[in-house]
Amino acid sequence: MQPSQSSAPLFESRLKSLKKIHQGKVRDIYDVDADHLLIVTTDRLSAFDVVLPDPIPRKGEVLTRISLFWFARTRQLVANHVSSVDVREIITDPSERAQLAGRAMVVRKLAALPLEAVVRGYLIGSGFKDYVRSGAICGIELPRGLKLADQLPEPLFTPASKAPAGQHDENIDFDAMAARVGAEHAHAIRRISLEIYRHAAVYARSRNIIIADTKFEFGIDTSGRLLLIDELLTPDSSRFWPVESYEPGISPPSFDKQFVRDYLESLHWDKRPPAPHLPPEILARTSDNYVRALELLTAGA
Repeated sequence: MQPSQSSAPLFESRLKSLKKIHQGKVRDIYDVDADHLLIVTTDRLSAFDVVLPDPIPRKGEVLTRISLFWFARTRQLVANHVSSVDVREIITDPSERAQLAGRAMVVRKLAALPLEAVVRGYLIGSGFKDYVRSGAICGIELPRGLKLADQLPEPLFTPASKAPAGQHDENIDFDAMAARVGAEHAHAIRRISLEIYRHAAVYARSRNIIIADTKFEFGIDTSGRLLLIDELLTPDSSRFWPVESYEPGISPPSFDKQFVRDYLESLHWDKRPPAPHLPPEILARTSDNYVRALELLTAGA
């Protein structure tokens, strides 16, 4: 499954045939009808909750293909928002179709729940900082002596509340999550999130990728049924590490946007808009990282 290399990077979609109802850090969302939305995954990239000014070539198509791949693989674990409606049934204008090639999907309209279901399998990022400070991650006690990037004894479920645009999400405990979405949904989200992570981690490992951590988002339909929404197990929502270069005690190289974060950390930037431009070599290497993740995960699948 190879992404196309002919289309120009897309920073923002512009459709005249549909009404744009939301523009996120990466995705543009359009209203289709009473039951459906069109999600367009652009080539925008955000870091430290700031959208960078330069699009990453092929990124949107890679994210869309990886999400669709995982949505199909996890349907036996939980339903998701992907609709059977083809984008070509909605978008008939040739120029608009060309703009969306490989980067759009029609999904069901659902009520999104205001949280991120984070699962951590390895000690990295804010979890490592929390562990160094307190010996725990989000209040969950861990054994002493763990090193950076060590695999955790068991994957941890550490939810976060969704923050308004421009603000940081906030880690919350399970009780706070249950207060927001209800105890029944909270227990189901925790169980499903851990099941998906374990399933995906085993598969990805067989493809020489370690999924260090990831986040899921959920919505409910009119009957109250829980469904996966947004993106799924992509390099934007997860940390992907190559197996061959993994070594506890160091921050592993990755297929995800951590490479861009590391570059930005080397600059004198206060992590507030406007973000600095990325050099051509950073754009190219980042694009290659995303494409390589797609190739490893889906080749022959």
